[in-house]
Amino acid sequence: MTTKRTVLVIGATGQQGGAVVRALLSKGHRVKALTRKPDSDAARQLTAAGVDVVAGNLDDAASVLKGANGVDTMFLMGNSYEAGTEEEARLGIMAADAAKAAGVGHLIYSSVADADKKTGIPHFESKYLVEKHIAGLGIPYTISAPAAFMENFVAPWSIDALRRGTHAFAMPPQRVLQLVAVADIGAFATALAERREQVFGKRFDFAGHELSGEEQAKILSQALGRPINYQELPIAAMRQQSEDAALMFEWFDRVGYDVDIAALHKDFPEVRWHSFADWAREFDWSVLKQAYSAV
Repeated sequence: MTTKRTVLVIGATGQQGGAVVRALLSKGHRVKALTRKPDSDAARQLTAAGVDVVAGNLDDAASVLKGANGVDTMFLMGNSYEAGTEEEARLGIMAADAAKAAGVGHLIYSSVADADKKTGIPHFESKYLVEKHIAGLGIPYTISAPAAFMENFVAPWSIDALRRGTHAFAMPPQRVLQLVAVADIGAFATALAERREQVFGKRFDFAGHELSGEEQAKILSQALGRPINYQELPIAAMRQQSEDAALMFEWFDRVGYDVDIAALHKDFPEVRWHSFADWAREFDWSVLKQAYSAV
């Protein structure tokens, strides 16, 4: 019988943290959530789901320490897109220090796959700085390192092109990319919390599926019931928007994630790993389809 954990989730009102909360609750674990806005609609929804919502901010170490009191596990993540890479690293290190001070028995840090391999990608490097700091704290920890999110294809920067029937991505159409569904990130973090001592001091890169842009477009066409064409975006255009993103896409094409997906899924059978087709079938496309009918 699995021991029920009490887990503090950082970022619980966001996409990744929310998936962790849902997965933990589905397995009967107790969840606390640290949020800057405990009166927000997202926080109220967490409360209604049975989450203990506490006010706090990663920039306020005392609030993190207070939130971490009484929990046996902490799930920690950062957000370089909001905070910037230097701030992400600073806040992550502060939060990890607070976890140690609070005596949290297991710190699960959400990084990114291959962040430990000198990619030169700023938001990979910032996460690795936090990883290294955590490893030196002398506390029980595990690094959870997902590949690219399947949900990125319906993110604000992708959705308009998809509405026009185009799957636009800055990679050659036949170049494969490893992906993971956000739901699987939550399930994997829950598996780590449950395995506890078995995963102390370990780092896990993980993904659910590997396929090319052309293959992704075919699956999206099937899910949406209309043709979706793949369009390779030029790196130069990406660089005008973000040097960080351009470096990442160049690395995707030159090197790419290298998760042994078959071995991983065998080692973690408790996670219901989504293929890209699974994810596309389950995603709620109603808003997108309404947009189609208007054009």
